[in-house]
Amino acid sequence: MDNRRISRVIGLIEASLGDTEPPVVDRLKERDPDPFLILIATLLSLRTKDEVTEKAAERLFSLAKTPEGILALTEEEISRAIYPVGFYRHKAATIRAVCRHLRERFDGRVPADMEKLLSLPGVGRKTANLVLAQGFDKPAICVDTHVHRIVNRLGYVSTRRPDETEAALRRHLPRRFWKVINGLLVAFGRTVCLPVSPHCSRCPVVPLCERVGVTRSR
Repeated sequence: MDNRRISRVIGLIEASLGDTEPPVVDRLKERDPDPFLILIATLLSLRTKDEVTEKAAERLFSLAKTPEGILALTEEEISRAIYPVGFYRHKAATIRAVCRHLRERFDGRVPADMEKLLSLPGVGRKTANLVLAQGFDKPAICVDTHVHRIVNRLGYVSTRRPDETEAALRRHLPRRFWKVINGLLVAFGRTVCLPVSPHCSRCPVVPLCERVGVTRSR
């Protein structure tokens, strides 16, 4: 699949989503693009449904919206605010540790740098790229399970792991799509291009998709 076709695919996916709600971090960004809030919301979202993440983030940010404010809370207070996100006690400890690092190493500010973000507790490439794209408007490609699955299913890349997918997309994907591909494919992957038995019968990009690895569909 060449870049002309992937551009068409992305356009068709975007048009098909219509009023479909974007992922939770995208929604939170529209309310407040503060990189710190985006970072914390992204950490909360890991292995957690969007509706749970959104409410948990709202409860936590009603208590504190800065590293100093978070550090004024106890770990138990954070746990109660973010419950029932997945691994909420572990995430409460991670959030306090992140805030401590931000205060002690970065003057209380989220760094706009990949390597510095990766040095923060609990921050991997997916989180770092999302913060760079959504919090700093930098060209970054956030690859989660949906992005990894769909671009391989399309036949646009042939990779085994998300980090390989990110590298391949950086080499081939037109730069104008870097910041938006995550939000589009997450929404599409939750509604149409499901991990098991995707809805190929109502998929707008079936004529352009190689359907790699698809053995059963609806």
